[in-house]
Amino acid sequence: MRIIADDKIPFLRDLLNPVAEVVYLPGKEIKNEDVKHADALLVRTRTRCNEVLLQNSSIRFIGTATIGFDHIDTDFCKKNNIYWVNAPGCNADSVAQYILSSLYNVSLKNNSPLSGKTVGIVGVGNVGKKIEAACKNSGMNVLLNDPPRAEKEQGFVDLRTIAEECDIITFHTPLILAGKYPTFHLADSSFFARLKKRPIICNSSRGEVIDSESLKKSYSDGTISEMIIDCWENEPDIDRSLLQQAFISTPHIAGYSTDGKLNATRMIVNALSGFFKLNIDVSRLKLPAPENSIIDLNSFPGNRTANAILATYNPMFDSDELKEHPENFENFRSSYRLRREFPAYSVIHATEGEKTILRKLGFES
Repeated sequence: MRIIADDKIPFLRDLLNPVAEVVYLPGKEIKNEDVKHADALLVRTRTRCNEVLLQNSSIRFIGTATIGFDHIDTDFCKKNNIYWVNAPGCNADSVAQYILSSLYNVSLKNNSPLSGKTVGIVGVGNVGKKIEAACKNSGMNVLLNDPPRAEKEQGFVDLRTIAEECDIITFHTPLILAGKYPTFHLADSSFFARLKKRPIICNSSRGEVIDSESLKKSYSDGTISEMIIDCWENEPDIDRSLLQQAFISTPHIAGYSTDGKLNATRMIVNALSGFFKLNIDVSRLKLPAPENSIIDLNSFPGNRTANAILATYNPMFDSDELKEHPENFENFRSSYRLRREFPAYSVIHATEGEKTILRKLGFES
């Protein structure tokens, strides 16, 4: 069989090369002529899987190593008997690590503890649930907004309540352009006008969920206090003024932990293997160890829990790079470094209280 694969999906070569002819291409450069005689297509968000790409091809399977799938024309796939899969939840822990690390950076900058703050989570799917747990384990109060879930479940509030009561608001919805619950520009001028507590605004979902012009205006007039932005409108041609205004600006890498990438590869290869009956053993994929897996809390002068979290990943490094070289947005994503999640690290010299918090987050102790 013949497979066309995005050359930035990690761990694929060891799994696929023994069982198929695989052509690896940059995701944005995959064209109709490449897939015309292929059986399967493995992509990320940069490949638009639509009629232009897929027409008159022999593609029967598409796997996207991402949570989102708005880059796949699902109607076209259905009409043309093309089976597709995404990787829901693959990088949920990675995004939780990103959000928590970003918030602790704000906490240290302003000398303001996170404990006791009220966090509003907009979109409570696989990622939102991980954010909820991480925030609660760090002593924060949590309000949840998810209209589709609220139709069937208790415990959710409306968007107005989020705007009026939260110190931090973080978005984790898919991009939905139409239907009962669209999310395009969910945070618009009317949303920002309802804010009461000068909250921190975080976006690691899709750039178009927030109206960038309204966001900038709200920041300029003091309606919001800080911005943490990983997802942007018009990527990679992002708003340079918003880039510089945000406290943390990163190139859509919140979910880019090596753990999350391995999870995504494992999920789509498993689906590929089942669809074509290839019997690929994905269990042999192993994660590389971090350079320094033991974190000594005695090495930190203060706020040891926050510094332990930032020792695993500090988004300020990614932010500083992007602010200095925004033209390298795509290069930063495609050549992203090794980044491991909390369970890859052990802490030593922790108090019982510190151990309790860090264990709940996933650290070894």
